[in-house]
Amino acid sequence: MRAVVQRVTEATVEVDGEIVARISPESQGLLILLGVGHEDDATVAATLAGKIWRMRILDDERSACDIGAPILVVSQFTLLGDARKSRRPSWSAAAPRPVAEPLVDAFADALRDLGADVATGHFGAHMRVASVNDGPVTVLMEL
Repeated sequence: MRAVVQRVTEATVEVDGEIVARISPESQGLLILLGVGHEDDATVAATLAGKIWRMRILDDERSACDIGAPILVVSQFTLLGDARKSRRPSWSAAAPRPVAEPLVDAFADALRDLGADVATGHFGAHMRVASVNDGPVTVLMEL
């Protein structure tokens, strides 16, 4: 499982012209772009969720759990793309939808179980993701 974690002051996900998820500008939060691989399972999802929930990347070295920061999770299979051998990325490392979709849900549910306020994009949809990165702070995490 691969996650790009961004500290944001606001973020939105739009599908078909409608905003389906957001982090409001009045609070600092985390935008998580999440890719699922073939070897990932619910244990990996829960472990990664816990690490991100407790990661100290917010102001004053606080974590999302310290301040109840909102979290926006967006599935993104392209994080597992490999373009080392050609100009056309291979997506073969990304898990297929029947595997990936429940694991993205398990990741979001694990965050909720920890006490997070979690919003999500729509799995498999063409989404427009907008964010204001704060810092900028962006961390790549992989399990």
